Amino acid sequence: MAVPSLDLSQDVVSLTAAVCDIPSVSGAETVLADAVEAALRQVPWLRVDRDGDAVVARTSLGLPERAVVAGHLDTVPLASGSLPTRLADGVLHGRGTVDMKGGVAVALRLAATVPAPTRDVTYVFYDHEEVEAARNGLGRIARTHPDWLVGSFAILMEPSNAQVEGGCNGTLRAEVTTRGVAAHSARAWMGRNAIHEAGVLLDRLRAYEPRSVEVDGLVYKEGLNAVLVRGGVAGNVIPDECVVTVNYRFAPSLSVDEAADHVRHLFEGYEVRVVDAAAGARPGLDVPAAAAFVRAVGAQPLPKYGWTDVARFSALGVPAVNYGPGDPSLAHRDDERVPVEQLVACEERLRAWLAG
Repeated sequence: MAVPSLDLSQDVVSLTAAVCDIPSVSGAETVLADAVEAALRQVPWLRVDRDGDAVVARTSLGLPERAVVAGHLDTVPLASGSLPTRLADGVLHGRGTVDMKGGVAVALRLAATVPAPTRDVTYVFYDHEEVEAARNGLGRIARTHPDWLVGSFAILMEPSNAQVEGGCNGTLRAEVTTRGVAAHSARAWMGRNAIHEAGVLLDRLRAYEPRSVEVDGLVYKEGLNAVLVRGGVAGNVIPDECVVTVNYRFAPSLSVDEAADHVRHLFEGYEVRVVDAAAGARPGLDVPAAAAFVRAVGAQPLPKYGWTDVARFSALGVPAVNYGPGDPSLAHRDDERVPVEQLVACEERLRAWLAG
């Protein structure tokens, strides 16, 4: 199969459309990764490496600082009519325009048109972000080629309405179990209903007041919610077990262990099993390169309430922010769309920062 061609000299809006029009649902990124690799190998000042369906391109100018600009190539599954992209009234519509091929196109434009940045730059285009963490391409590179991600500061091109969003909340999922005694529902008094007992857990959640926590000058809003309830075996059996899955979004001032202790304390007296967790990331805006970036963007930094791959950079000791075109509330929606002005603004501001 012929590799589609990407013209990195075209304007960022046209390039975004071209990148989006190469379908790359998670697990099927190879065609787009091939196109990205082929285009970047034509840029004489870049060294290009490949790991699976992740492509990494780097300048090697011997400068004292190195910035990492990263974005994922995959999207969630296509909806009917979500491709090809269409441009109408200054807005580009289609799958991936927000999450996050608009940001990928900005990074590709910069890689191909900024030959002499004031700091060395590593551009990372990776796979499998929209699926389980174990398959994440950035995580794979961190394990197999950690030297590819070395830097003094990183920018993750996650949609942020073209505003800087520092760090991110952590996330934890736990299963809280209530126990009962099974019985025939015609003789319910002979058993104890575990689903009814789960009402105690839900009452605690209803009464819970989530915190707002200031971390390095940004205020992160926490949240603790039931997201799944499982219980019962048949329509005529009193259930002897009920499992309520809760999701805790916690400020980056907490470790995963501290977050787990908080959940266990809230549900004291019940079985609590943590089934998934990922630490958050502090903003890191006091790093000189980050401060310079914020000045170049010219907007007040905001906190990132969701979890993003900035946490992976933070774990590597690289401060990182989220910055990209598109409204994050439109990510994954069938009407995904990005204003042209945000694509242009992100490219212009990043170019000004890289060019000094």
